[in-house]
Amino acid sequence: MSWDPYAALGLGRTASADEIRRAYRSLAKELHPDVRPGDKQAEERFKRATAAFNLLSDPATKSRFDRGEIDADGNERMAYGGARSRQGARAHAGAGAGPGGGPGPGADAFDLGDIFSDLFGPGFGGGRGYTRMRGRDIRFTLDIDFLDAVNGARRRVSLSEGRTLDVAIPAGVESGQVLRLKGQGGAGVQGGPAGDALVELNVRPHPFFRREGQDIHMDLSISLTEAVEGGRLQAPTPSGPVTLTIPAGSNTGKVLRLKGKGVSGQGDQFVRLQIMLPETPDDELKKFVKKWPKRDVTPPRPSE
Repeated sequence: MSWDPYAALGLGRTASADEIRRAYRSLAKELHPDVRPGDKQAEERFKRATAAFNLLSDPATKSRFDRGEIDADGNERMAYGGARSRQGARAHAGAGAGPGGGPGPGADAFDLGDIFSDLFGPGFGGGRGYTRMRGRDIRFTLDIDFLDAVNGARRRVSLSEGRTLDVAIPAGVESGQVLRLKGQGGAGVQGGPAGDALVELNVRPHPFFRREGQDIHMDLSISLTEAVEGGRLQAPTPSGPVTLTIPAGSNTGKVLRLKGKGVSGQGDQFVRLQIMLPETPDDELKKFVKKWPKRDVTPPRPSE
């Protein structure tokens, strides 16, 4: 834990809702920047106390924090991970507010404006905007398919706080890339702007495609007949199957290039051929090899 919201309010973990409110009122009266102008240390303590109050005055987020499900900033702890959506999102977005965030849905939260009005009179603080605070950012990891990362897609995910979020996945993204969705985070306080949603992408591996930069690589099995005689066959690409010409006399390891069939049309696709013999013994093939004049020709091999 980077900081303790209870300690920021000078309270223990058994503090009641009334004790949380009283502690914040006392600190706000002492530390508010309009009371102590120019005191940066007091202003930082005030901001931290406000963040702690936002988290602990919401019964839902307070309970989740006390159970260890979210940290002091309102983010999901990795040990809990959040519920997966139908599209495979690991929602790491906490239901409550962190620093600068507002109370979560359904909370019986206190109004900061009411507190400041009680302490300093109606309209206090409005000119400086200290009661208007930006909502917290929410963070979660979204699992996406390999082809969605290459071609782009749209996914709808369900967050742990109950709302849904539409995510546009640009073509060509990679694992670890973070998308910022402006204004899709926690609600602002006292009319402040909403935070953002930060979506970290995790690309699932594909059964046969591999990505190297902007290029796509794959292995393609061909029959002995296709290797000897050559031919045309359908080969998969991220954008759909294409006709691939196999040159006569192709060997395992030969690489064919499909220009422009890489990531979002920017790179190429490289197809490595693999000759596949029949899985069951073929007597006719055995007879042919025994009579083949070049059966004892040794191909080039690495030497020590």
